[in-house]
Amino acid sequence: MKNEEFAAAMVRGLKRSARRVWMLTGAAFLVLHSSFFMSCSEDDTDVEEFDNWQVRNEAYFATLDDSLSNTDYSWQRLLSYSLSSAVPHQSTDYIYVKKIHQGTSTESPMLTDSVRVSYQGRLLPTAGNPQGKVFDGTAYGTYADATNSTVKLVMVANGTESLLTGWITALLNMHRGDHWRIYIPQELGYKKNDQTSNSTGEVTIPAYSTLVFDITLVDFSPAGTAMKPYRAPRR
Repeated sequence: MKNEEFAAAMVRGLKRSARRVWMLTGAAFLVLHSSFFMSCSEDDTDVEEFDNWQVRNEAYFATLDDSLSNTDYSWQRLLSYSLSSAVPHQSTDYIYVKKIHQGTSTESPMLTDSVRVSYQGRLLPTAGNPQGKVFDGTAYGTYADATNSTVKLVMVANGTESLLTGWITALLNMHRGDHWRIYIPQELGYKKNDQTSNSTGEVTIPAYSTLVFDITLVDFSPAGTAMKPYRAPRR
């Protein structure tokens, strides 16, 4: 009898052990696979964020021409500085400008001048970034002339563009104190090339991107002439 009771106890113990193993195995399976599904979901989100990016950017840029047809005269279209106005051009040979604030100066920089600016660059709005992902600038978060940092730049060095064609086109038409929001088509920006982070290798600006920049022209000076020392506005 004792032998039978002992055998029955052994069987019950083995069954309980088997159930524990099954539960642990199932839990591990769920953890592994939930991690897998989460990873896939994150990857899918990244893909969807820039899905059909070229088509979406081209479609968006095409709508900017409508901004010129209303009575809001703060909008302007500027032909790339490197092209002649004597021949017909397509819309992507232009940048579109929304004038946010007008300075008091009447002078504009020359191509060989140095400029001091504050700026913020963004991509077009997406589901994950409704205001557009900020990829560069002297200001992160809210763009405000009173709190932005500035940087000194040259437009052309040794006969070669140091800035994007779209940027130069805007700066050559701005005056001190102007704050513009400019829309640059990929043809006058980074074209078909991804831009990546030097430190991480992550793509910060996908190919075919329409670029949106807030730019404030703080000051400029001719080549070989020292620019006046900059004093930040009181905060």
